Amino acid sequence: MVDLTFFLRGLRDRNRVGGTLQAYGFASVLACGAWVLAIAGVLLIGVLRLPTGLPDAQAVQFQVSAIHLIAVSLMLTGPLQLHLVRYAAGRLGEDRAEAVLPGVHAVGLVVTVLAGLLGPACALWAFPQQSAWYRALMLAGFVLMCHVWIAVTFLSGMKQYRAIACAFVAGYAVAALAALALRGFGLEGLLGAFVIGELVLLAGTAIPIHRGYLYHRHHRSDRSDRSDRSDRSDSNPCLLSFELFARRHRHPSLMAIGLLYPLGLWADKLQFWYHAGTGQRVIGPLHASAIYDVPVFLAWLAVVPAMAAFALRIEREFVAHYDAFADAVRGGGSLQRIEAARDAMVRAVRLGLYEVVKLLAIAALLLFALGRPLLALFGMADLYLPLLHVDVVGAGLYVVLLATLSVYFHLDRRREILLLGAAFVALNVGLTQMTLALGPAWYGYGFAFAALIVVAIALVLLDRRLERLEYETYMLQ
Repeated sequence: MVDLTFFLRGLRDRNRVGGTLQAYGFASVLACGAWVLAIAGVLLIGVLRLPTGLPDAQAVQFQVSAIHLIAVSLMLTGPLQLHLVRYAAGRLGEDRAEAVLPGVHAVGLVVTVLAGLLGPACALWAFPQQSAWYRALMLAGFVLMCHVWIAVTFLSGMKQYRAIACAFVAGYAVAALAALALRGFGLEGLLGAFVIGELVLLAGTAIPIHRGYLYHRHHRSDRSDRSDRSDRSDSNPCLLSFELFARRHRHPSLMAIGLLYPLGLWADKLQFWYHAGTGQRVIGPLHASAIYDVPVFLAWLAVVPAMAAFALRIEREFVAHYDAFADAVRGGGSLQRIEAARDAMVRAVRLGLYEVVKLLAIAALLLFALGRPLLALFGMADLYLPLLHVDVVGAGLYVVLLATLSVYFHLDRRREILLLGAAFVALNVGLTQMTLALGPAWYGYGFAFAALIVVAIALVLLDRRLERLEYETYMLQ
């Protein structure tokens, strides 16, 4: 997210109107999360009823199949994503950029093996009534999605944010066109279009990675020629390296964090899908919740502007003041200068959170006003308006939590992030189960209250952490 700050700042500073609009556009695409973009692409084919000529039931079956692929692949690759980011940052800090891509290949191989073991077992056991084509396409889509999340994570480290946005747009545009071309093949045609789109998306993210690697390799080779020809072997790194899995490079806390937050994000949805009163079997063992899925997705779309503000405001200002604080500490600055930098950090966090909350309030008011026509567009009655309102509040609180966690990551407080993640998973599971028992009037409150409790705890702990920042910087090393 630090690199995203400078990328968006550069866009914004080009001119006062066009640059700002472009920056907000990229911030909206990048900050809303790749999973939101993936679901939007699925809904473009399924829920929005592209003229595929297929029955609605087959469109729903495709949608449910693809969303389950997205959810499971995110949870499977979550631990490896943060582990890879930390490893890459360490190698770049050691001026060993040529060692990063072999690690990426190793992660890709591990992901392929894991997905290759899990996918066929599920495809053969869970979908005995479906065609061989359906099972093969589900397996292919699952493996591709796992690789896409790894590639997107690595591209973020390379500051290739434009490539990420363009790859997603191109991938799902191709998927939509392929759905039209393959409409005669029914459900398998839709799923095949999705796999084709994921293949385009993976190509769009993998090509910039290898281009960047070639640049680093040639740059390293040139420096080796100028400085020490005996070190020429470093300019020819191996294709595959499992160094990142060595004990000295392991970060169990980061791997746990990478698992907990996707699990916490999907916990309420999984419960609604598989609860007897709210979920329905759609295809094979896969379920969906007609009363919960659409309001939740509309709520997440509504909070995208607040996510963009988080990327443009909190990250940019906090990082600048954090760098000033670090420079003052490393450079032996006076206590007055260090305290001034710390106070500026606190003000940046407070102003940034205020900006996010303000935009969330505007988004909530707009969704309250436009809720009826939006639900009608998706064929849902006004009865679901309260659920939509609760969902947008819960999504907004989760955005505040993400903004707070970003500050924790900058301060390298992984213990607090891990504890907050575990608390969110436990609260989301427990409270959602409680609301399901209480009845429809309470649906959605489980996620919202879980986010509210964790946000309150996170903000209290962050305030104390920032107040004690000088003491912890000097006395606890």
